[in-house]
Amino acid sequence: MLKHVENPIDNAQLHDDNENIPSNNSGNRPFTDVLKTNLSRRKVLAGSVAAAAAGFFAPAASASLRGMDRSNDRINRELVGFKPVAISDVTDVRMPTISEDYEYQSFIPWGTPIQPGITSEYAGDPSTRPTSAQAELQVGIGHDGMWFFPIDFDLQMEYGRRYRARSDEGMLCINHEFGTNPHVLGKDAPESLEDVRLSQHVHGVSVLHIKEHFDGWRVESSPNARRITVNTPVEFAGPAADSALLQNPAGNMPLGTVNNCGSGPTPWGTYLTCEENFNGYFGSSTLTGEEFEAVRTEEQARYGFSAFGFGYGWHMFDQRFDLTNADYVNEHNRFGWIVEIDPFNGTKKPVKRTAMGRFKHEAVAIAESADGRIAAYMGDDQRFDYCYKYVSNEPWRDVIERGDSPLDDGKLFVARYDEDGTGEWMELTIDNPLLADRFADQAELLINTRVAADILGATPMDRPEWTTIGQKGDVYWTLTNNSQREVANAANPQTPNSDGHIIRTVDTADHMGNTFTWEIYLLSSDTRGTEGVFTDPDLAWSDANGRLFIGTDGGQPDGLQDQLTVIDTNKPTPEPKRLLVGVASDEVTGFTVTPDRRTAFVNLQHPGNGNPAATNFPAAPDGVTIPRDVTLVLRRKNGAVIGS
Repeated sequence: MLKHVENPIDNAQLHDDNENIPSNNSGNRPFTDVLKTNLSRRKVLAGSVAAAAAGFFAPAASASLRGMDRSNDRINRELVGFKPVAISDVTDVRMPTISEDYEYQSFIPWGTPIQPGITSEYAGDPSTRPTSAQAELQVGIGHDGMWFFPIDFDLQMEYGRRYRARSDEGMLCINHEFGTNPHVLGKDAPESLEDVRLSQHVHGVSVLHIKEHFDGWRVESSPNARRITVNTPVEFAGPAADSALLQNPAGNMPLGTVNNCGSGPTPWGTYLTCEENFNGYFGSSTLTGEEFEAVRTEEQARYGFSAFGFGYGWHMFDQRFDLTNADYVNEHNRFGWIVEIDPFNGTKKPVKRTAMGRFKHEAVAIAESADGRIAAYMGDDQRFDYCYKYVSNEPWRDVIERGDSPLDDGKLFVARYDEDGTGEWMELTIDNPLLADRFADQAELLINTRVAADILGATPMDRPEWTTIGQKGDVYWTLTNNSQREVANAANPQTPNSDGHIIRTVDTADHMGNTFTWEIYLLSSDTRGTEGVFTDPDLAWSDANGRLFIGTDGGQPDGLQDQLTVIDTNKPTPEPKRLLVGVASDEVTGFTVTPDRRTAFVNLQHPGNGNPAATNFPAAPDGVTIPRDVTLVLRRKNGAVIGS
């Protein structure tokens, strides 16, 4: 019989700032030191409700959008020419505030059936919750990274730039990062395996077939629509696929993905979902916190495993998540990967790509070199952790054509930032004697990527989050807050750079080199005192014209909630313009556009932190209905491209 151990964690803080609890004790030189020196060398480039909550677009606006062509790119003289949301415009944080030049539709909130008629919808009734069986057939909670794949993607690949992919129908893949027990279960802790299964089934990924109609976007039926949860069969590929460290004495098959945060598309039309705070779902059913710390391994400590996790309590009813159950001794090694999903093949298992390393993946952005190889840029989202790059050994088209994956055969690097604005990509390979002395083989190294990066002396960063490839092939990295940040009111920072910043890097040798240059593109603290103020950058996406979209995750100044801002990177000084402000206690995250870039999708995550007294969105304010994570479909009223 399991011994119950009281959980000291406040459920209201299940996810809040877990990335700010460091597990890096390597002693590597913090980025703060490098940043201070770099700033002194003058490397800084930075200077100083439109629609009903649950309503559809007006039919006239939808029709006008479909009738537009490329000439609308020139409607505005400025690349970012919309009227931004002013601070004074934000008067009711129970509902989003959007630029008067834009409109939105609330779409696929938590509890939406993944296909019409497949199950009932959970609409936020506070007296009930879905069953675990229903949750497997509904859109999950914790909306985060996502991507839109046009329904005619194969034709797009065949004809390339000469063919315009459809923008009114496609497959939408969307991550479900987390949901607290009070929000999902209506209680502080699970009381049965059924409670755990419900919690598990609202996590993961939704793959949806969506289509635009005259009155807005709808979910359609498709054999490829599905939910992928922590109990879905998956497979491993790459150098660590057959490692004994991924096998359990129980002999259980690999299952699931969890804490799916950011994401990224591949050039060959698949979806990469990133497992971030996976450690928080494991715990010990028999040991106290001190007892577990006395027996946990160095590797478990480096990845932040503890006796209680984040308080989900899965380990009390599901043996897979009990760190002290000898039958499942390596279950925790099966999480922390980038997972590839084929949106057009509902029968294909998700694949965990071990060559890309195991850490708290936030997101991934892929650049293609002139010779057809790819470079994937990835951040490890925890204070004091690192920036990574994966490079394929061969051109991706050649590899795909023979039925293999370019994500299985390549090199993994970790970044060291130097004071003079240059940096080195250090390869994480067993051929390095420093790493060969610590690991038995490349598989063990990849399973313990953080430990290997520590040994090479990578630069501890300020929570590396999203990456995006800029118009000129440069890479933008969002760093949500400073490694020296203390718990403080965001409007009254207590330490330098507590508001976070954005770094821009340029790789040598067309993304294939081992060195790079870097500069501070923007310090969020420099936006304070302006109408464009924002802090805690997180989401990042750049379009082909040089618009940089930034979503935020953290307390915003001047009475604002988290927001979506747009920056014209062609200008010498960043000038953020606020397109959207979310609702109370939410996070603005996840971003994708249709091929014509006239429709965008962005998420409001954990609105009100699940508290109906704060907001009821996407329902109209009533003080009762449980708020639900939701996707907003955005478009400019005049039919121009998003961000213009």
